[in-house]
Amino acid sequence: MGEPKKVFVFDDNTDILELCTIILEDAGYEVKTSSTSNQIVDQVMAYMPDVIFMDNWLPDVGGIDATRELKAHDELKRIPVIYFTANNDVKSLAAQAGADGYLSKPFDIQELENIIQRHL
Repeated sequence: MGEPKKVFVFDDNTDILELCTIILEDAGYEVKTSSTSNQIVDQVMAYMPDVIFMDNWLPDVGGIDATRELKAHDELKRIPVIYFTANNDVKSLAAQAGADGYLSKPFDIQELENIIQRHL
């Protein structure tokens, strides 16, 4: 089975982070969470995840700018970023950010697992 795949979740809502951690660890992933996308490049470089989940509403640096920063970075731009937010405009926000996919909140567990599988 090799190394577990690593997922990094950015969300300022600690309940969501806990929920994602429980679901994803249960599904066999290694999970790191952060409630801010400040120094996004440093945060992601330190963990080098296989997939990133990015919330739209993050303090200081929002999800769109954080995603753009990652996509402009030579070493990190290949990591799929899944935009996830409760905003009805999730599809257009993801497109603006240059994200690789999106998931609306509230999401169900199956959807969460499916989208990760799709991007790994």
